[in-house]
Amino acid sequence: MSADELWKVSTGKGIKVAVVDTGVSETPSLEGRVQPGKDVTGMPGGALDDYDSHGTTMAELIVGSGRGKGLRGLAPGAEVISFRTSLGKRFAKKESDSAEAIRAAADSDAQIISMSFGGDFMYPEAKAAVKYAASKGKLMFASVGNEAEKKDSIDYPAAYPGVTGVSAADESGKVAKFSEFGVYVDLAAPGLDIPHWCDATFRSYCEEGGGGTSSATAIASASAALVWSKHPDWTANQVLRVLIDTAGRDWPKDEPSDYLGYGLIRPARHVVKGEGKPGPADIDPITNKKTVSAGNSGDDGASPSASAPAASSASPHKGAPDDEQDEQDEQAAVAKSTDADGGGSSQMWLIGGGLAAVALLGGGAYAAVRARRGA
Repeated sequence: MSADELWKVSTGKGIKVAVVDTGVSETPSLEGRVQPGKDVTGMPGGALDDYDSHGTTMAELIVGSGRGKGLRGLAPGAEVISFRTSLGKRFAKKESDSAEAIRAAADSDAQIISMSFGGDFMYPEAKAAVKYAASKGKLMFASVGNEAEKKDSIDYPAAYPGVTGVSAADESGKVAKFSEFGVYVDLAAPGLDIPHWCDATFRSYCEEGGGGTSSATAIASASAALVWSKHPDWTANQVLRVLIDTAGRDWPKDEPSDYLGYGLIRPARHVVKGEGKPGPADIDPITNKKTVSAGNSGDDGASPSASAPAASSASPHKGAPDDEQDEQDEQAAVAKSTDADGGGSSQMWLIGGGLAAVALLGGGAYAAVRARRGA
């Protein structure tokens, strides 16, 4: 990742990342770097009370300072806003409260929304929330899921139009065997053997079994923060276009892989070396279609946020499905949430002052009923 070289140019300063997760507790590494957003769980505590430790790990991978021998994130100059949601059946108070959290994140002054979770089912409320966030100019990343050995479709919200799906790979650059694959993988990042908090007591880090597509999503979000901090007047479209242009791959860019998407995210290629062009502010880099301008109203008649650097909104990165397919998906939505930890992967981490770098590529699928592209 060339983190030391990256930080000479950009640390993510001025950029805020909304972390929609299990909450974020303020560890020494996150001191002064995390703000309370909204808690939608109805559980004791609030947005700054992590009931699982997952959200705190993701936040540290993005903005951690490394204090107290903690994790040092890839964008240590950025800030995190915590939006606590229910992940897993035992905490869910209703069908899916992630929709409420995503809407709250969309209404915040965060430019990036990081969602290291996923489930098998599409919920109309969550899909609408994602559309709303896109209309507000937010750049969204989500984990594609960790059950590739059980199914051939990726999780939601990664599969929603407007969300950049992130998969995980090992240090050799091969996609992780657990990383879900299919047509909706957009970018990839490291996702194996990543240090993480063992549990909600925050007494120690664990290395065994850490990572997954969750950590990969956090690193993708941090990478976007580095680019956006260097170019605060860019839109979400332009930031994503540069990340795609500079991703590591050995196949044509216009032939994304089911497993590796457009390639391994490599922010140093732009931040340090100046590679990649932002292109038009209002053209989606994947669909090549014009997106909603900041002057137009977004979903629900709300005007896009003027607080975000983006002058135009991010568009559906997946290419919107037709109305008939939309109806089929909505009919397939179940009454009970099955949101689960999407796992995660990080591209670099510092623990006790030691820097480790990893590389990966990834891919993802929308659902079994979706058309597949060539690997």
